[in-house]
Amino acid sequence: MSLPIRSFLFIPGDSEKKLGKVDGVAADAFIFDLEDAVAVARKPIAREMVPAFIKERPKGTRKSQFWVRVNPLDTPWTLEDLAAIVPAAPDGIMLPKVNGPEDVAQVSYYLSALEAASGIGRGAIKILPVATETAVSPFHLGDYATAKLERLYGLTWGAEDLSSAIGASGNTNVSGEWTHTYKMVRSLCLLGAHAAGGEAVDTLYVDFRDPDGLRASCKAARAEGFSGRVAIHPAQVDIINESFSPSPEEVDFARRVVDLFAANPDAGTLGLDGKMLDIPHLKQAQRTLAMHEARHG
Repeated sequence: MSLPIRSFLFIPGDSEKKLGKVDGVAADAFIFDLEDAVAVARKPIAREMVPAFIKERPKGTRKSQFWVRVNPLDTPWTLEDLAAIVPAAPDGIMLPKVNGPEDVAQVSYYLSALEAASGIGRGAIKILPVATETAVSPFHLGDYATAKLERLYGLTWGAEDLSSAIGASGNTNVSGEWTHTYKMVRSLCLLGAHAAGGEAVDTLYVDFRDPDGLRASCKAARAEGFSGRVAIHPAQVDIINESFSPSPEEVDFARRVVDLFAANPDAGTLGLDGKMLDIPHLKQAQRTLAMHEARHG
């Protein structure tokens, strides 16, 4: 099965030091950033460094996927970013500050032309839009379901740029929880991603010195239906990978569910450990086992 990406780790595209640490980090995917982490004066440098780094580690030789966050479409740099990085054949593009599926479609057209010019198979490069960073974008999260975007990996969301877009002074309450607006767009992003047949990727956990908080947040996100998370520090990667993988207890329970239904092929509902199980529980158990076996053999 095609495994979802559990951890996306941001790497500033103009930092030779941080690029040099990539091979020692077990992220499922790295996002080399050409946007917010790179000052305007250094964007041309990042456009040279990132493709060179990717070309040194071609597909088939790297253990992680390589993605690139380009600058948004309302800047003059998007096409320059894409023209620079597509020949290096990254696995995907993170597209920030999208207003809706039409922005993803526009970038997909650019990618098709650049892939053809670079001798890369059409559709090889996927797109992960940050789908909640403008005031209008949450109203279009359901539109991804019918947009027929072949490159769409899934959807992720962001709170900081949305706060700026709507003039908010903050996005959390005194307890550190998301306020109502951000809980709402997060839920809509989750539903929109699944409606479109893609993966739902949770936003970053800001405090990289709080491993317990990160772990609890990730486990809750996975229980809701998110399949991965963005990381801003290498110390977060192992926790995210663990949290978005089936636990030994889940794997054991899933095996028991599958075995129980296999032993009772004509039953639609069965009891196990005091709980009533039906076909949706069986499908979830099968998915859990498939994910575990794909990663561990």
